[in-house]
Amino acid sequence: MKCLIIDDDEASRAVLSQLVKQVGFLQLAAICKSSAEAINLLQKESFDLVFLDIEMPEMSGIDMLKSMAMPPTILTTSHKEYALDAFEYNIIDYLVKPVSLPRFIKAVEKARSHKSAVASVAETNDKEYFFIRKDSVLTKVPIKEILWIEALGDYLTVHTINNKYILHSTLKAIEGKIPAEKFIRVHRSFIINIDNVSSVEDTTIYINNTAIPVGAIYKENFIRVLNLL
Repeated sequence: MKCLIIDDDEASRAVLSQLVKQVGFLQLAAICKSSAEAINLLQKESFDLVFLDIEMPEMSGIDMLKSMAMPPTILTTSHKEYALDAFEYNIIDYLVKPVSLPRFIKAVEKARSHKSAVASVAETNDKEYFFIRKDSVLTKVPIKEILWIEALGDYLTVHTINNKYILHSTLKAIEGKIPAEKFIRVHRSFIINIDNVSSVEDTTIYINNTAIPVGAIYKENFIRVLNLL
């Protein structure tokens, strides 16, 4: 997995670099000393995993998560109190400094697991179905029957007309595997199937009488894709 470290502290960068080098499936591709440097790099290159410091001058790690689409991210910080806010952005994990090797390995195994979890959904931009793993069985699920996908921590719930499926993954991982013409992100915790929207009222979408919020940063794009008369 191609990794990027973003941290303004030299000692922290050195520790994370050594930890990455001790894990066989990780490749340290780049290190950034500031959020500005990282944003510039992320606009040019893709990464499988980012280690992102929260406390940075000019723009914090949380602000980066708010302002742009990030690759799968593990946050690093010296303060536990950020954890609740951090997990609202569908991060992989949250490491408190100083980071031990066992805790680091646990976090990156989550990252590897969530990367491989997308294999449980068939790559299907040109097909009309997914295969979703439930227990040890791969179940064929027609795209038209998927109502919405909801994130909760390290897991997703795929809601369909007749069932729901739990995946160990994130919305960011799934977004690259679902057809963009059918599915749209409307909230940091929700992707919807636009074909199954019943109605829209201000900042609320209704699908089968279930209310789904529209986040402020997603509203403009959502309105744009609606087929308005």
